[in-house]
Amino acid sequence: MKTGSYPGKVSIRIADSDIDFHAEPGDPLLRAALRSGIGMAYDCNSGGCGSCQIELVEGEIEDIWPDAPGIGARARKRGRLLACQCRPLSDCVVEARVEDRFRPVVLPQRRSVRLVGFRPITHDLAEFTFASEDGKADFQPGQYAMLALPGVEGERAYSMANLANAEGQWSFVIKRMAGGAASNRLFDEREALEGLELDGPYGTAYLREETPRDIILVAGGSGLSPILSIAAGIARSEKLAGKRVMVFYGGREAKDLCAARQLDRLFPDGHRFEVIEATSEGEEGAREAGASRVQYKGFIHEVLAAYLKENALDFGGFDYYFCGPPPMINALNRMLQLEFNVPEDQLFFDSFL
Repeated sequence: MKTGSYPGKVSIRIADSDIDFHAEPGDPLLRAALRSGIGMAYDCNSGGCGSCQIELVEGEIEDIWPDAPGIGARARKRGRLLACQCRPLSDCVVEARVEDRFRPVVLPQRRSVRLVGFRPITHDLAEFTFASEDGKADFQPGQYAMLALPGVEGERAYSMANLANAEGQWSFVIKRMAGGAASNRLFDEREALEGLELDGPYGTAYLREETPRDIILVAGGSGLSPILSIAAGIARSEKLAGKRVMVFYGGREAKDLCAARQLDRLFPDGHRFEVIEATSEGEEGAREAGASRVQYKGFIHEVLAAYLKENALDFGGFDYYFCGPPPMINALNRMLQLEFNVPEDQLFFDSFL
C-alpha cells in the first residue's frame, strides 16, 4: 500500500473466479466494481460498516482512510482492507465477496450538480434539491448517493427523498449536525456553493415490488428521506396497490416530529399510510403546532413492537424498510430477528456512520 499519483485505467480481477473489471483513475475499488455491474458486497460505501472487506493478492493500492471504523486492528493484521477506501495504483488481484444481491439495478456514475432548491422542514432538517447537468436522475426508491463538497474532506452519503425523474432532480432530507462540516456548509453557505459532484445511485435497501407481504417503514431524523422516496414508490406501484403500509417515525422531542406532515404534503389528495410518531423524551401526548397524528412515548423500535402486539399483527407478515441513527438501526434489526424471528431477507436497511 502506498500513496501516489493515479495511473490510467487499471484492471482488477477477483481471485479464483473469471470476474474482472476496470477502474478509472482515482476511483475506489468498490465503486469501480459497481460501475461495471459487479455485485461486490457492500453497505455504507463510506468506511463505516465493514461489509466490503477484501484482501489484496497482487498489485498496489492506496488506503485512503487507514483508520476507518469499519475494520478492526485484528482484521487489518490479517491483511483485510475496505474496498470502498482502496484506490488501485496498478493492475490488481483481490479476494472479495461477490453476490447477485449486490449487483446494481442502475449503474452508478459521477455527475456535476447544482443546488436548485431549499425547503426547511424542522429546526434542524431541510430538503435540498440538486439538478444534474446531464439531465438524468435514475435510481430506485430508497437508494442513496455520495455528495462531494469542495473544501470538505470526504464525501457524504445522502438518501434520495424523491423518485427517479427526467428533469435530473435529486432531493435529499438532510440534518444539520453539530460540528458537521458538510451539513453546516450546506445550511449556511448554500447560495455560494459551486463545483458540487454527486456519485450514485448506491444502496441495496430499495423498494421491492414483488412481495406477498404488507410493508412497514421506520425512520428517525434524516432517515425520513428514503422513507419518503419509498412511500412515493409504493403509491405509484400497481403491484403494491392492495398492501397495508405503516410508517413509524421517531424523534427526541415533539419539535422533531415531521413524518405525518411530510406525507400529507407529498400526497395532498390523501394517502392510505398509517403514521405512528413517537418521541423518546418529553410528555406523552404532546404535540408540535400543526401535527396531525397521535404521538407515543418511547424509542421507535419499542413503539413498533408494542403497536404490532396491541393490534395482534404478525411480525413476520411484513417487509421492513428502515433508516436512521445507527443505534436505532441496530436495535430494530436485533429486535426483529432475535425476538420476533423475522427472516433477514424481509429487512432492508443501509448501515451508515
